[in-house]
Amino acid sequence: MSNSGNLDTLWYTRCPVPTGLGIALQKGWLEESFRSQNTAVKSLRESNDKAVRESHFDHSLQNSVRHGGNIPAIWAKSAGRDTRVLGLSWADETQLILTRDDTGIKGPKDLKGRRFGLPKWENVQIDFSRAQAIRGLENALRLNGLGVADVELVDYAISSGQSDAPAEKIAGTNVFGGRRSGGQARELVGLLRGEVDAIFLKGASASHIANLFGLNTVLDTGAHPEPLIRANNGTPRTLTVDSHLIDNHFGAAVRIVEQVLRAEEWAWVHPEETRQYLARESNSSEYWVAVAYGTDAHLKLRTNLNESSIDGLQNFTDFLHRWKFIPNPVDVRSWIDGRAYQAAIEARGVAAA
Repeated sequence: MSNSGNLDTLWYTRCPVPTGLGIALQKGWLEESFRSQNTAVKSLRESNDKAVRESHFDHSLQNSVRHGGNIPAIWAKSAGRDTRVLGLSWADETQLILTRDDTGIKGPKDLKGRRFGLPKWENVQIDFSRAQAIRGLENALRLNGLGVADVELVDYAISSGQSDAPAEKIAGTNVFGGRRSGGQARELVGLLRGEVDAIFLKGASASHIANLFGLNTVLDTGAHPEPLIRANNGTPRTLTVDSHLIDNHFGAAVRIVEQVLRAEEWAWVHPEETRQYLARESNSSEYWVAVAYGTDAHLKLRTNLNESSIDGLQNFTDFLHRWKFIPNPVDVRSWIDGRAYQAAIEARGVAAA
């Protein structure tokens, strides 16, 4: 490990979901911690350069950190990007198979022979929306002795890209990905029109949409007692950096983890304020954050390298390769670099979460 020269700019990105990095950014702690190092802290998703914004998905930007859904991080590693996992955070969320009242679908067994709507992003490097939907569907069916081949998959093409426009910030709320032409929930429209019988949605927006349109939940795989059934794009979430950052600016990697852990420790004792922060992160309300992530969402913000998270990430990575969402298998344990996490734990003088 080394610190060769000054780090001029640290690029960051996170997903619109609960993460310690998101809170550290909202509170200004990450930027504050690097100010003494004369390091500029910049959001890559707010950049006017599409190539920079696309690094949220392909991790191509040097000296960058990403905390969020694991599919893009896994895809980038599988495709040859030299990245490292600094930590994993597992915050369970709703993962809903949804249907209409008039379908007669009461449980997963009733999905046999029915039409399942799937998004199909045509101009993206990794279609994480499709991958997480198939994962939710496959797990729901497997619990009931069925397979994906037992349902009819109906694709809904989306021609816009995921990085077409910079992220916006409106009244302190992040609008990740900016505005997209043509929408991005066409499978939902298909369900409402009766073109398909069921779809998959997750998180606070899923809970809100289900309530808004009176949709029925066939199964919430995010509430299943078996962790590997819950393992999906958001469980666990990956905290990753490019290898250049940790190899040449190890102190910066430690600083990042320190601020993530600091934000999470703060959250544990500030439940109401944390829900407010998470609502801004997810472009939702505090109510739907509580529904989707639990009233104890503040306690679920825990970045670590627990065996259960490692096993869950490996299981999900194997699923992505089996379904050909990633080109090459990924060995999660060899991808993890625990040095910065251990150094941050020792520096903060706290026990591993």
